[in-house]
Amino acid sequence: MPDFELRPDNWRNWPPELFDREDPTPDEQFYLEPRKVVHIDLYAIQAVTDLYRELVPPNSVILDLMSAWRSHLPTEVKYQRVVGLGMNKEELADNPELSEFVLRNLNTGNPLPLTDNTFDAALCAVSVQYLTRPVETFTEVARVLKPGAPFIVTFSNRCFPTKAVNLWLHTDDQSHMQIVALYFLACGQFTDIVYQDRSPGPQFDPLYAVWGRKRSG
Repeated sequence: MPDFELRPDNWRNWPPELFDREDPTPDEQFYLEPRKVVHIDLYAIQAVTDLYRELVPPNSVILDLMSAWRSHLPTEVKYQRVVGLGMNKEELADNPELSEFVLRNLNTGNPLPLTDNTFDAALCAVSVQYLTRPVETFTEVARVLKPGAPFIVTFSNRCFPTKAVNLWLHTDDQSHMQIVALYFLACGQFTDIVYQDRSPGPQFDPLYAVWGRKRSG
C-alpha cells in the first residue's frame, strides 16, 4: 500500500496521482479495436462463474459493468435480462449472454444512462483496475441497484499496465482486495462487504473477489 493512509471518509482528498495512468489517451481510442479473447484462464473463469451462481438469483435483472465479449454467467441459469455496459460495440454485440448493451466510458464521470433501483445484481469482472473515478462509479452502481442487491467485483493479477491506475500497479494482490473494499466503503452505499481469495489453485490464474450489497433504506 502507499505510505499514506487512504480512508473512506476522506476519499475526495485522495491524491489524484494515484489514479493517473501511463497512457492518458482517451479510453475510446484504446478500446477501438475488438479483443475477442478472455483475459484469465478457464479455471479462473470457472471461479467467477461459480461465484455468480452463488450470489446472483435466477430470473434476475443484471448489469454487467465494463462488459465485453463474454460475461461468464452460468449457462444453466436463466436470467430475466442482462444489460452490458462497455467500450467496444463489436465485442458487446458478440456476447451471447447479453440481452442488450450500452456503450459507455465510465472514466468520463457521467451518470449511468440507467434508471434507479432497476437491477438485482451488478457484475464487474477483471476491469476494476482501470477505473479512474472508482468511488463515483460505485456510487452510480448503487443508484441503479435495488436495495439488498449485490455488486460483485472480481479480478486477477493480469491487466493492461498502461491503462491500470497507479494505485493498482504499485500494490499487491492482497492490497487489491483491500482497495476494492475501500471503494465500497467510501461510496457509503453498501453493507455486508466481503473479500475472498477464490483462486482455483497455484498452477492457474489467481482470482479474487470483493462484493457488497446495496443498503436498504
